Amino acid sequence: MLKRRDQACRDANGGAGEPPSHEQGLVLDSVSIALAGTRLLTVSCQVAPGEIVTIVGESGSGKSTLLAFIGGFLDPIFAADGRVRLSGTDITEMPARDRRIGLLFQDDLLFPHLSVRQNLLFAIPPGVRGRVRKDMADAALEDVGLAGFGKRDPSTLSGGQRSRVALMRMLLSRPRALLLDEPFSKLDPDRRGKIRDLVFQKARSEQLPVLLVTHDEADATSAGGQIVGI
Repeated sequence: MLKRRDQACRDANGGAGEPPSHEQGLVLDSVSIALAGTRLLTVSCQVAPGEIVTIVGESGSGKSTLLAFIGGFLDPIFAADGRVRLSGTDITEMPARDRRIGLLFQDDLLFPHLSVRQNLLFAIPPGVRGRVRKDMADAALEDVGLAGFGKRDPSTLSGGQRSRVALMRMLLSRPRALLLDEPFSKLDPDRRGKIRDLVFQKARSEQLPVLLVTHDEADATSAGGQIVGI
């Protein structure tokens, strides 16, 4: 049976008032999402660097919509209140491109017209130039057991291999937080556990605050962090 620690997560930021002067990680401060006047959810939570907090709810409960609000691309059909802070900075009104939040979805969303290496190069910040870019992409592939795959067409990869490429593409963009929108749901059981463990391990090693949304009990318990039911 899944044990939800709702209250621990809601109280993590100390309730209402000013944020701590040395606030770290990702903070959702009384974030509320509504559609056509009907409230879908309300969440307050602090996700520390290297911590994984899981939002659990059924389909249609607003989980993906919450991530869209945090990421800065919420459909205007929805109404949202509350504030989002990252490393002490209020990012609620920032354009999505300036938030530096990485996202992984159910689909890997690799560009089909680009090679595996080109997909990774696309994510590397433009300030990194020359041979260093290729070296970074190749090192990322080697780091997840895909050395020598740079010239491959993404369509020739297995589901697990594509997930690993998508993960490293996201990490190469140097995000400050990571949002996971049920990224393991389309993988078979064996690949699912391995990719899930890899994503969690990489996020912790990068000290990224991670917010996972899912309706899957195994994903929630494997994350090992706070669980919030909506």
